[in-house]
Amino acid sequence: MSPHLNLHLLLLAAMAPLLGAILVGLWGTSLGGNVIGRRWSHSLAILGVFVSFVLSAWTLWVVMSTGERFEQTLYSWMQIGSLNMEVGFLIDGLSALMMCVVTFVSLMVHIYTIGYMEEDEGYNRFFAYISLFTFAMLMLVMSNNLLQLFFGWEGVGLVSYLLIGFWFDRPSAVFANMKAFLVNRVGDFGFILGIGLIVAYTGSLNYTEIFAKSTDLTALMLPGTDWSLLTVVCICLFIGAMGKSAQFPLHVWLPDSMEGPTPISALIHAATMVTAGIFMVSRMSPYFELSDTALNVVLVVGSITALFMGFLGIIQNDIKRVVAYSTLSQLGYMTAALGVSAYPIAIFHLMTHAFFKALLFLAAGSVIMGVHHNQDIRYMGGLKKYMPITWITSLVGSLALIGTPFFSGFYSKDSIIEAVFASELPGSGFAKWAVMLGVFVTAFYSFRLYFLVFHGEERYHLAPHAEDEPASHDDRHDASHATHSPHVPHESPWVVTLPLVLLAIPSIFIGYLSIQGVLYSDLLQGAITVLSEHHPVMHELASEFESPLAMGLAAFTSVPFALALLGVLSAYYCYMVNPRVSVWVGRQLSFVVQVLEHKYYMDWFNEQVLARLTRVLGRFLWREGDQRVIDGYVVNGSWRLMALASARIKPLQTGYLYHYALVMIVGVFLLMTWFVWIKP
Repeated sequence: MSPHLNLHLLLLAAMAPLLGAILVGLWGTSLGGNVIGRRWSHSLAILGVFVSFVLSAWTLWVVMSTGERFEQTLYSWMQIGSLNMEVGFLIDGLSALMMCVVTFVSLMVHIYTIGYMEEDEGYNRFFAYISLFTFAMLMLVMSNNLLQLFFGWEGVGLVSYLLIGFWFDRPSAVFANMKAFLVNRVGDFGFILGIGLIVAYTGSLNYTEIFAKSTDLTALMLPGTDWSLLTVVCICLFIGAMGKSAQFPLHVWLPDSMEGPTPISALIHAATMVTAGIFMVSRMSPYFELSDTALNVVLVVGSITALFMGFLGIIQNDIKRVVAYSTLSQLGYMTAALGVSAYPIAIFHLMTHAFFKALLFLAAGSVIMGVHHNQDIRYMGGLKKYMPITWITSLVGSLALIGTPFFSGFYSKDSIIEAVFASELPGSGFAKWAVMLGVFVTAFYSFRLYFLVFHGEERYHLAPHAEDEPASHDDRHDASHATHSPHVPHESPWVVTLPLVLLAIPSIFIGYLSIQGVLYSDLLQGAITVLSEHHPVMHELASEFESPLAMGLAAFTSVPFALALLGVLSAYYCYMVNPRVSVWVGRQLSFVVQVLEHKYYMDWFNEQVLARLTRVLGRFLWREGDQRVIDGYVVNGSWRLMALASARIKPLQTGYLYHYALVMIVGVFLLMTWFVWIKP
């Protein structure tokens, strides 16, 4: 008897992390008296995510083996006229794949946190937050309607605010979480406008119903304009994705999110919040496929992000910020794939990226622990012999990131490049240069980081002591600190290295094993819509694909491989063989370096221009709108008008009976005159 998707098991998969978050949040913190302690807190949180992962893996297996699709409404929240606001599940290849990625990476992060946060006072609170984060993401990817999608969307935004500012006694962390919150509000404003337009013109929030009416929207224009309604809807939705998935120019929050603990950096950047935008656009593919204008916007924005965020990774010295800008660049690649209608490839890269990016972040955290809280790669070097597990897993993650043949990142990243080159959209001209040059840039900054951290001269003894580290440095705790010399690196405990090994395995093999099943099978059919007659990219790639082995072998003679190899060799020469070259180049390109160090002056523009304009506008609205119009005319004006009217009417109330009788007689006379003169 073949297995079938079961509502109760799906509900348990979604709710198990929430149950763990509630139990730990209530009874594992000071809110409930901390009655269960640390061991029970992390055990309950990990158990909830483990149950969710097992059920998610089972769900994906059922979907892949039987092709079954599940859609059911759990309950109706409210009904406004004919609009139903419901909570329900839609399980197909897309949602099942996302469930597995989210829960597996989250499980690794949970285990890693045991060692990483061991001496932090907020240990139990952190586990409650990351479990809640996992629940919100699951609700987002399992939803069958835009309302529940928006609930999960805002849920991951809220918990990311709490986690980025987890160390709330540090001003830099408070500034970072507020920045993330505000930038995401900009994106979410566009997102909710798009949802509002869909509801206004389709009368529904359910995916099945709104997709059935997608072709009807192509004939409509936005009232008062000559803009296509569908194009406006898609661009509004994509603005939401730009905020969540940190696309230019709404990317500025993501590097600053490094103020949070490293485990949450891995969770945000690898499998949850930043992937929500990629998932949403893929889910809404029936709309985006009908608007080439929207696809061009998506393609150009993604290409800009892929290339120019990679440049910023070259000049970073904070180990976590290098990986953060790498995330921005790879999200740009995913977005570019969406723009050329290669939605399955974007999801495929999302999956492979989740494993090797989580690996790189957690490895960075292991390095930070091993060198006693230092995050500056200029004060590292030679760590290979002290941290062998962290070294080899970091190498695996770096090779996967740069697209080394047969590693997981190669299959997804090369597929994106091929898709962009096969596209005929107007924006593909710039995109081809951007994604190709991005290969060299990615290889250069990735191995710059790798060589400076694990090879070359040992410089860790030059770093300030842990107690003298600036407040912006991440880790203020280390379980083994007391047993090691302050300046001698050491390997991390097994609860930290075990997740590294478990993430390194799929970082090597998952691309080879799954490319055919994800891209060139029926797994994502029905979940993603591609109009092959208008956008034949996926069809062309499918006709050229032979096997993962053939693709890997052919890559050794390809331009991307040559660029990646050149990037690695350039990094080796500039930072291992002749470090003076990098210094000389920096001096010759001082203006470019200054622009990169100021992050294209985006933060300056936001703070000095947009923030000041907002402040001026706010003061104007407060003085003219609130004080003068609302308080002066509406509130105070209403009582003044009534007082004036009362003062005029008051003399008529004399209290004499003959005055009232006269008024009655005059009134009757006027009524009689009206009927005689006016009425025929």
